[in-house]
Amino acid sequence: MEYEEAKQKIVDELTKKGKTKSKFYFNDLAKILEAKPRDAKKIVNKLVEERVLEYWSSGSTSMYGLPGTGKQAHSEGED
Repeated sequence: MEYEEAKQKIVDELTKKGKTKSKFYFNDLAKILEAKPRDAKKIVNKLVEERVLEYWSSGSTSMYGLPGTGKQAHSEGED
């Protein structure tokens, strides 16, 4: 899968699901991409690097989401 195609697929899917959920596990993203974990990790890391996605960690859980979405963004003054 080409990077731009993967990027569009992730953004579209997270935007669609964003009404009910703002953070996603890595496995959710890999499933959206229909890619092996190693390939998906490269794409997800590049999306975070380009600030298309943001990485969020509670210390025990790591998740990803679109920047500026969810309750966490509002409590951190990112809105």
